Amino acid sequence: MRIAIGSDHAGFELKQQLIAYLKQTGYEVMDLGTNSTDPVDYPDYAEKVADAVVGGNVERGIVICGSGVGASVAANKVPGIRAGICHDTYSAHQGVEHDDINVLVLGARIIGVELAKEIVRSFLGARFSEEERHVRRLNKVKAIEARYAKSGGK
Repeated sequence: MRIAIGSDHAGFELKQQLIAYLKQTGYEVMDLGTNSTDPVDYPDYAEKVADAVVGGNVERGIVICGSGVGASVAANKVPGIRAGICHDTYSAHQGVEHDDINVLVLGARIIGVELAKEIVRSFLGARFSEEERHVRRLNKVKAIEARYAKSGGK
């Protein structure tokens, strides 16, 4: 599985450790930056990861910022992205199984490296359930996105 990963400066160190972990466990990783702890803007990296996912260049994405909140908001602005901020393993796998999230968002100032690895493992190991109720709900989410895309946000 090919994974895109990106972070702002606050998430840089965690991103580097997760890249090593992902490669060690057999994933192909597309590192979309940032490349240092110099201050940058999280929306730029959330968008890069989201674009890689919706463009089909990767199967899933991971975005990291200080809290995870800003990156989650930014990634979810890209049509076709269902980004979930997860700081526990249950939310990570349940988000995929029930809501078909395709981007995991982490807060580097909220969780440690070992928990982040467990969350990533749960996220990447999960599959959308295809259960009727989850498909129905996901279609409603997609309909909302389509409605607002057509109306220009109104």
